[in-house]
Amino acid sequence: ALNTNYFAWMWKRAKGYCDVVAYSGTGSARTVTHNLGVAPEMMWVKCRSEAQDWVVYHKGMDSSSPEDYGMYLNDTASRVDSANFWNDTAPTSSVFTVGTAAKSNGSSKTYIAYLFATVSGVSKLGSYTGNGSSQTIDCGFTNGSKFVLIKRINDTGHWQIWDTTRGLVD
Repeated sequence: ALNTNYFAWMWKRAKGYCDVVAYSGTGSARTVTHNLGVAPEMMWVKCRSEAQDWVVYHKGMDSSSPEDYGMYLNDTASRVDSANFWNDTAPTSSVFTVGTAAKSNGSSKTYIAYLFATVSGVSKLGSYTGNGSSQTIDCGFTNGSKFVLIKRINDTGHWQIWDTTRGLVD
C-alpha cells in the first residue's frame, strides 16, 4: 500500500498527443501559439507567477460551444460560462485563445499550458452522460486503460482519478 498524500503523473510531449507551452499574459484577449498539430481537446492553464486556480478547457464541456466554458482543476465547482477564460474562441491546430481572466492571461503574469488530444490506442479525451447508476464507458482501448480522470460538469463534485498503480485493473 502506498503511504502518501502526494502523487505525480507525467506526460511526454508528442505531436498530436501532448504539448506544453509557456507564455506571458497581456490582460487583453489574444492567441497563444502551440505545436500540438491538432486542435487541443483538453487544456490545463496555470499561472506561474502568483497563486491562481488551474483553468481547464475540455471539448465535452458543451455540445456546441465548449469554448464558452471553463472549470478549475483544483476545485469542485461546476463549469463556469465566461468569455474571460478562452474569449469564447475554440482552439485550433496552431493556436488557442485566452481572454482577460487573471487565471489565464493577467497582465505581466507568466503561465504554463498543458494541451492534450486523442491518439488512437494511446489516449482518449471524451465525455459521457451519467445515468445515476453504474455504467460501462468504452474508451476504445483493447488492452484496458492505465489512467482515467473524470469530473462532473453540471454540478459540484471532486475530480476522480483512477490508475493501474492504485486499483484500476486493465
